[in-house]
Amino acid sequence: MNHTFKSTARLNRRQAVMSLGALSLSLNWFGAARASGPVRFILPVSAGSGVDTIARAAGNQLGVALGAPVVIENQPGAGGVVGTQALVKAAPDGQTLSLVSNNHVIYPAVIKSLSFDPIADITPISIVATSPLVIVTRPDFPARNLKEFRDQLKANPGRFNFGSAGNGTILHLAAELFKDVAGVFSTHIPYRGTGPLINDLMGGQVDWAVIALPAIRGQIESGRLQGLAVGTQQRVAGFPQLPTAVEQGFDKYVVEGWVAAVGPRGMSAEQVARTHAAFVTAFSTPEVKDAMAKQGNTIVLSSPEAAAVQFKSELVRYAALVKKSGMVAQ
Repeated sequence: MNHTFKSTARLNRRQAVMSLGALSLSLNWFGAARASGPVRFILPVSAGSGVDTIARAAGNQLGVALGAPVVIENQPGAGGVVGTQALVKAAPDGQTLSLVSNNHVIYPAVIKSLSFDPIADITPISIVATSPLVIVTRPDFPARNLKEFRDQLKANPGRFNFGSAGNGTILHLAAELFKDVAGVFSTHIPYRGTGPLINDLMGGQVDWAVIALPAIRGQIESGRLQGLAVGTQQRVAGFPQLPTAVEQGFDKYVVEGWVAAVGPRGMSAEQVARTHAAFVTAFSTPEVKDAMAKQGNTIVLSSPEAAAVQFKSELVRYAALVKKSGMVAQ
């Protein structure tokens, strides 16, 4: 009886040691498949922008999915060029990533001497989400709908100015598109990012702008800014009180922001697959899905291949829009 007990104990200990060894190997392999240190997200936008709002809402869950802390670094400037330059120079090891917007494929049309290729120098991971763009005014602007707004601009050419996050950014082009559709003139004031623009808009230094809904939803709800129209085909499910430009008679005013996850050129297929899976996991959690719905975003999560195709097609689309607007590359 005692001999049997000792044999069983030795066997159990041996099995336990073997199991722990196997677990250790498994954990080592699992850890190797995950990030080996903090993952930097270099955002080529200012704090408070639509892209920044999305990144910070998903940051915790992305960290869990990537198996490493997520560190968000805002590097705005030159319409997003400064932060993108930092990204493309980073090592393609999966430790440095970014979330970019439509701006990324607008660069070649508005900047003469671009120091990087927005297609060749990045690794597409996913079109993560689309984000509604809103025509918004200072709270005391003398118009309460898009037709009244158009009439004010038409009756007072040059009197009212509009701001953007920088020359040639999607926010600039979206405002230029409205000017073209409405047949009005308004003076452009470029800012170094969305945050400073919003501050001056609320303060009355700027009359109007087009801004991503996640960045200004709170200000519209509180009355600090006045939202006149959203550029989507249908009203935003998470913010249905905001009418579309289409339903107000401006059926050619349809423009939407998008946000994509990218890395530097040269990331391996394994790194891309792991990072893409982490985004799918993070954006499938109730926490992030709820945050995206509240902001008014639509989660997309395209494949890396589909993201690459969209980057190329959007580059052509915005080059045509820039040409039509009469903007000259600087």
